[in-house]
Amino acid sequence: MKVGVLTVCLGHLTLDQMLAKLKSLGVDTIELGTGNYTAATHISLDLLDNPTALREFKQKIEDNGFTISALSCHGEPLHPNPEIARKNQEVARKTILLAEKLGVGVVIDFSGCPGDSDNAKYPNWVVSPWPPHYQELLAWQWEKKVAPYWTEHAKFAADHGVKIAIEMHPGFVVYNPETLLKLREIAGPTIGCNFDPSHLFWQGIDPIAAVRVLGDAIYHVHAKDTQIYPVNLPRSGVLDMKKYTDERNRAWIFRTVGYGHDEAWWKEFISTLRMYGYDGVLSIEHEDSLMDPEEGLEKAVRFLQQIIIREKPPTPWWVDNVAA
Repeated sequence: MKVGVLTVCLGHLTLDQMLAKLKSLGVDTIELGTGNYTAATHISLDLLDNPTALREFKQKIEDNGFTISALSCHGEPLHPNPEIARKNQEVARKTILLAEKLGVGVVIDFSGCPGDSDNAKYPNWVVSPWPPHYQELLAWQWEKKVAPYWTEHAKFAADHGVKIAIEMHPGFVVYNPETLLKLREIAGPTIGCNFDPSHLFWQGIDPIAAVRVLGDAIYHVHAKDTQIYPVNLPRSGVLDMKKYTDERNRAWIFRTVGYGHDEAWWKEFISTLRMYGYDGVLSIEHEDSLMDPEEGLEKAVRFLQQIIIREKPPTPWWVDNVAA
């Protein structure tokens, strides 16, 4: 495994400055945002139209000793506003094409969420099985909107040698392991998961147990923590609509790894990932509102570097060498 970084938290730095900063921390794997909700701060989709600039960008990454774990274009491709959907889908398609040219095997996205009809203005996230019209709406969304788009988009990605890692996030149709596997069953194995434990913590889902559910559907992992505040939880529950900056009153907030759950938890998480076949990057996504991005990033890197499992295990020596 490796420790990596989603570089948008260093958006105030130039590409060269960002690479130098991460190199000083001992990090050599990066995840780059290309647009939509993941700002394109260190890479541009315009590289697709400029072979020389693309070659120079790729060479700069290699010359500095870095690899790219994924390109991220978290967006809303199913938004009922056609213009919003079109723009998000265009970024997603271009990101896949750029990943192919850079030799990056994974693109990260959100599933998106349709509205309640073809005339809707906003997404409609169904969270209750009753009254009965919610079930009817959910079935319509999956049959008429989710399945057609994601089946076609998954084929496009597969044709270009790229896997799509959907980040499970409330507000979208794919928000937990069950809905991720439902989409994967519809669209095929090109669709997998960008596993972000922070989004599962606050839903009351044990991320370690979720790794066992998802197994080989995990294509990429974010290292981000969540802290739950039991003193506030009875008032709002987990679906807390207060702003993320209202830390005193929220039921939960995102934290730098190690500040929501301790080292023992993260060690078990890492071990379970390996047990179920994931041996890739843990890409730090800094969204801790209590910390400066650079300080939070530095703390996360130091924390993970102490517990990451780097080497592949040999055949257990004791199995074939136990004395009779």
